[in-house]
Amino acid sequence: MKNNLFSSLKDDLPAGLVVFLVAVPLCLGIALASGAPLFSGIIAGMVGGIVVTSFSGSQLGVSGPAAGLAVIVLAAIQDLGSFDIFLMAVVIAGVIQVVLGILRAGIIGYYFPSSVIKGMLAAIGIIIFLKQIPHAFGYDADPEGDLGFIQADGENTFSELLNMLNFISPGAITIATLSLAILIIWEQKFMKKIKVFQIVQGPLVVVVTGIVLGMVFQGSDMAITADHMVSIPVADSLAGFANQFTLPDFTAITNPQVWVVGITMAIVASLETLLCVEATDKLDPQKRVTPPSQELRAQGIGNMVAGLIGGLPVTQVIVRSSANIQSGGKTRMSALFHGLLILFSALLIPNVLNLIPLASLAAILLVVGYKLAKPALFKQMYKTGWKQFIPFVVTVLAIVFTDLLVGIGIGLAVAIVFILFNNLKNPYILKNTHDQSNKHFRIVLSEQVTFLNKAQILKELNRIPENTELLIDGSKTVSIEHDVLEIIADFKESAKFKNIDLKLYGMENLDFNGYDDVLGELVVDHAVVKNMPSDEAMETKIPNVLSSN
Repeated sequence: MKNNLFSSLKDDLPAGLVVFLVAVPLCLGIALASGAPLFSGIIAGMVGGIVVTSFSGSQLGVSGPAAGLAVIVLAAIQDLGSFDIFLMAVVIAGVIQVVLGILRAGIIGYYFPSSVIKGMLAAIGIIIFLKQIPHAFGYDADPEGDLGFIQADGENTFSELLNMLNFISPGAITIATLSLAILIIWEQKFMKKIKVFQIVQGPLVVVVTGIVLGMVFQGSDMAITADHMVSIPVADSLAGFANQFTLPDFTAITNPQVWVVGITMAIVASLETLLCVEATDKLDPQKRVTPPSQELRAQGIGNMVAGLIGGLPVTQVIVRSSANIQSGGKTRMSALFHGLLILFSALLIPNVLNLIPLASLAAILLVVGYKLAKPALFKQMYKTGWKQFIPFVVTVLAIVFTDLLVGIGIGLAVAIVFILFNNLKNPYILKNTHDQSNKHFRIVLSEQVTFLNKAQILKELNRIPENTELLIDGSKTVSIEHDVLEIIADFKESAKFKNIDLKLYGMENLDFNGYDDVLGELVVDHAVVKNMPSDEAMETKIPNVLSSN
């Protein structure tokens, strides 16, 4: 099912507004942590929202400057000697990403197991929640968007919670508490039944309330000072606004060190994007699948543009993407709208944005963090068994106590140990036969199906055309991993939109690992299957497709 950009404006515009409010301080904070001009973060937010979204196939992903690149950017600017030379490296990184996309390198993202991706989401939720508590108390020394365990102010995630007690702001606590109350009330069922509250979103009310209270508190003991507010650079004229954009130093293209930085940023940014793409797709209520190689090309084009006009490197980012999904975004319009809002607000109303207390935004992100790391997620993962739960928990802990890429690497290593142990028992063969004339498709699974087979199985499922019948034959299957069951469960939802009649055969005795209710109703017996064309009949019409791993 194709999603028209204008088909869900009533959902996408409010969601885009929320993402915009979350993105602005993150863009500024990441620029500050990167040792770059503050406006370079705003430029990256514009490019991520407008340029990347225009070329992306992700319906709900939001791109912008990423905290994971801040350390690399900081070191690169210092080593290269100037920001305009660094911008040349950003352009090179973009070119490399476009080439990777053309070479279809995006498929690498499918080789990360589901337990690690869900662990990443939960860890990001915990980190967001913990990092925002100091801002809710009025302590804003650490830049927004710093997701590493060791922070820019010398504290770590947990010591900061003690350190903030020395810098409590009564006004900030009041605004944050009231903002949380508003957001919680807005989530209640009785509020959603009132039409006006379906149009006016809770985060918008929170921001307006924060601005009003900030004005009321001025001149009192509860006053919110400028360093506790959003801080967008303010130009005194249109020419002054244009002067904030910076061209790269094109003569630096022959500098080998610039190429090393460009290649490094391309690899790290691509990995972060691919991980975020899969995580965002899992959060998508419609379970749409983002073409990963197209996303690499879109990110590459975005980084080329960002480097040419003075912006930080961009990736798809999970904080903004999850805020988009939880705010009700339906199509790419929400991300595009957020980018346009960043552009017009920086140009026309920077003074108004600079009245928003960081405590208001902290309340919004506290809710986002909680939703990503709900206790129900940990219960669900525990029920799926130790082979899923242990890599999940290890990934969560590793990311919280290190950083995103290191934590994912540790979680992936643990998951691979479990999978390789099982893969020693049985080889994997995926067999796909189909009869296009009768619109019957059959995918025959092998004895042992693991997350290492995710990419190929997902590719086969995505090839199934609309208005057809698909039989997934597990009669030869002894064990099927949770990750593959999750792909089938997700495909069940997308099949509804494509009018695909999905059936499962030969899986009566398999453990569905928590998907019994979702997949159990799809299981059919031999009486149904015998009316479908046999493998032999179909193979006489179309050559058999055989893949092995």
